[in-house]
Amino acid sequence: MIKRQKASIKNLIIHKVGNKFNGTKNAFSDAAVHFDEATYQLILPYLLKPFVSVAETYRFNHHSDVNLNEINTYSEQLFSDESNFVDVSKHIVTHLFEQSNSAQIKTGDVFICYFENIQYQDYFTDAVGIFKIENKTEFFQTYLEQNNYDILVQKGIQAKKVDKGCLILNTSDMEGKIVLSVDNNNYDAQYWIKSFLNIKYPDDSNQHTKNCIELCREFSKEVLQPHFGGQEQSNFLAKTVDFFKENEIVNIETFKDEVFETENQIKQFEDYKKTYETDNSVLIRNQFDVSEIALKKQKQKIKTEIKLDTNIQIKLDVDAPDASAEYLERGYDEEKKMHFYKVFFNEENN
Repeated sequence: MIKRQKASIKNLIIHKVGNKFNGTKNAFSDAAVHFDEATYQLILPYLLKPFVSVAETYRFNHHSDVNLNEINTYSEQLFSDESNFVDVSKHIVTHLFEQSNSAQIKTGDVFICYFENIQYQDYFTDAVGIFKIENKTEFFQTYLEQNNYDILVQKGIQAKKVDKGCLILNTSDMEGKIVLSVDNNNYDAQYWIKSFLNIKYPDDSNQHTKNCIELCREFSKEVLQPHFGGQEQSNFLAKTVDFFKENEIVNIETFKDEVFETENQIKQFEDYKKTYETDNSVLIRNQFDVSEIALKKQKQKIKTEIKLDTNIQIKLDVDAPDASAEYLERGYDEEKKMHFYKVFFNEENN
């Protein structure tokens, strides 16, 4: 997560990247863009806005030595010597081209940017931005000719969100340079994150919080809902969120004791956790600090709705963990041979 109020663009160049599978080639610029005031005022927030709400950061990765990671090397060259900006930007696009390992990888415009005064946490730093624009939108353009207005269709970039982008900050921690990434056109999950950038999540509270809540969400969907019903699933998710909100440090043993009511459910959770870690190649820490940013983001992904086959949905508040147990009652009607939910309330809220 960054702040962009004082940020500025020092250098920006635009190239085009092709795809070796369909015969399209790269096209390179030889000089940086010179902006007019209107364009500059529009493009700066367009490029940086996606990273304002990004909670998770990455670090560069390599199977043998992270110093051999191409984008790590190129960004370091730009931070060390900006005079090579044009040449290094071409190397970046060439590396992106080499990752087009299937025909579905899209061609597009590539913006390479050098930013100054990006605020990260409580300090300011420079950053290298790499943006790939894959989709262009048709729009009408009116023009005046011989005292009459006419209209034609043109294609251009929508100034709403970038398709793919990364921001490499000129700052590091114990695990390396801090990298932020967005992908709003995620047709190939391996292409941008794995093949081009080769980045991984750091071993920090953001990742531990994310991993654990995602485990709980999948457990509720694959185990609790099929065996115990939507009410038990929603109740568990609400208790999970409440536990993370009330504790600065999560201890998995304490979590199990407070959230589950039976030894059977604890055993099911433990068995599922082992399988989940193996299938997803993640390690759920037994104890970790809670990240409020990651919790807020994961909470938005939690759905606490009970969907019934009679076209009725019951939506429960994830921030009210006791409401389901106290005001919602599940039963079975022998006469209709159907399950039912009984809801208690004082008055309806408009």
